[in-house]
Amino acid sequence: MTSGARAEPAAPDAKALITPAVIEATRAWLTNPIVPLSVNAQNERRGNLTQSEIDALDKQWRAEREVADKPLISATLSAPLSIYLLRVQAGSLGLYTELFVMDANGLNVGQSAITGDYWQGDEAKFQKTFPEGREAVFIDEPEWDAERQIWRAQLNMTLADPKGAGPIGAATIEINLTELQRRTMPQG
Repeated sequence: MTSGARAEPAAPDAKALITPAVIEATRAWLTNPIVPLSVNAQNERRGNLTQSEIDALDKQWRAEREVADKPLISATLSAPLSIYLLRVQAGSLGLYTELFVMDANGLNVGQSAITGDYWQGDEAKFQKTFPEGREAVFIDEPEWDAERQIWRAQLNMTLADPKGAGPIGAATIEINLTELQRRTMPQG
């Protein structure tokens, strides 16, 4: 091996590390009123979009990633929910590498960093949570992040309005499995 690159370590067991306690701790900060308020507001504003309108928004997002003028990205990143998610990520001290919340269409409502696309509705993170009901949780396979030299996995869950019966959106919490594993090891 050259240039000091380290070999990729064996993948940790994401489903064993992301325990029910980790999921419940995540649900706790997702119950902050800013989350359902923001998701419900976007559902009211964008609830009846056609697929072609969703595709146009996603195309706009992808195009904005390449240019200086970013009205859709800027509006999303400056939203109160995005600011809250950024604070949660910072407060996790390296445990969360990315956070984002989606509406009932699978469109981003808030996020801690710019995502690759605006529409998540065609991806497992949304398809294996939101349509499955209020309590749905989907833990994706671990991925090696060579740049950061960490294993990470996405914890995805349905978001439900505390005042309503059904799901209102979904959340993706990308967890630094390397850090989570370190935190769960016995100290001494």
